[in-house]
Amino acid sequence: MIHAPSHPAEPSITSSPASGPARATGDGALRVAALHKRYPTPAAPLVVLRGVSLELRAGDSLAIVGPSGSGKSTLLNIIGTLDRPTEGTVTLGGVDPFALTANDLARFRAERVGLVFQDHHLLPQCTALENVLLPRLALGSVTRPGDADRARQLLTRVGLADRATHLPAELSGGERQRVAVARALMNAPSLILADEPTGNLDAAASAAVGDLLASVAAEAHAILIVVTHSADLSRRFARRMRMSDGELIVDDA
Repeated sequence: MIHAPSHPAEPSITSSPASGPARATGDGALRVAALHKRYPTPAAPLVVLRGVSLELRAGDSLAIVGPSGSGKSTLLNIIGTLDRPTEGTVTLGGVDPFALTANDLARFRAERVGLVFQDHHLLPQCTALENVLLPRLALGSVTRPGDADRARQLLTRVGLADRATHLPAELSGGERQRVAVARALMNAPSLILADEPTGNLDAAASAAVGDLLASVAAEAHAILIVVTHSADLSRRFARRMRMSDGELIVDDA
């Protein structure tokens, strides 16, 4: 089984990038209110989300479970500002991202949101270290003093200090996903979103990645939301909810 280091000498993952125009100054909470999402079709609108509301504070973690087509990924995409709601509001740290200009929205997403997907989406021609550095591009540069050191620290934190110069093809599936976790943390986001992060991994690697996500989010005092089909993964997080026919409900299972 793969284990991330857990000794007291772990490097810090909480350092923040320089403030930008979309940097929040509020309490860091995520608030989702009366969220609806409908897609137009030739017949009638396709309703995907029905009045979803949710509030999480800095350091909270939540697993969202539910069958395919229930609206889990759509909800995550809207919270992550990759899609827009038909109705309702989303605020993070007191900022409504959908009220920002296109440029400020892109910067908000780069600074405040870390994304981890089922498919790691690492660039095959880049080393692990270079892939971790990629989020700096969204902020305009990868040459700021300290960026490379932070990327190396993050690789050390996820247990891959000796894989920094390896290409994705030279890494295992679990290692590639751990690089993706490090990449998501590069800009010190206040919100980490993971969509089926262990869907392509075996049981041992899944357990390691799930534990890693929970621990690094807690260390960074970030909000963590994980969408998953896995009951084992969902049990690793403090709260659990279920998507059912576009509605988000408390899961008592």
